[in-house]
Amino acid sequence: QVQLVESGGGLVQAGGSLRLSCAASGSIFSINRMAWYRQAPEKQRELVSDITSGGSKRYADSVRGRFTISRDNAKKLVYLQMNSLKPEDTAVYYCAAQIRVRGGDYLGDYWGQGTQVTVSS
Repeated sequence: QVQLVESGGGLVQAGGSLRLSCAASGSIFSINRMAWYRQAPEKQRELVSDITSGGSKRYADSVRGRFTISRDNAKKLVYLQMNSLKPEDTAVYYCAAQIRVRGGDYLGDYWGQGTQVTVSS
């Protein structure tokens, strides 16, 4: 079994910062793309940022310049450093990863349980 567990969410004032962490565990052979998504109330889930195993990064236009994604391949961790937070960033943030399980022959998509980020004005 594979699990992704997010941490680091919370309540912060506009202009503040938070760092989200996501730890992958279980019978993992390799992890390819890792990503952060978010879903605000009554809105569709959107991709915030992702990072490939080689370190190539992408950001949504709404967060570019404020958020930074990074990963530690040895520790199977992905981070999202969020600076200059805005009320519009309020959402449940989900970690996702493309993972090859030990003994498996395909990549599977795995999701964390989500962590709430609330930015007050």
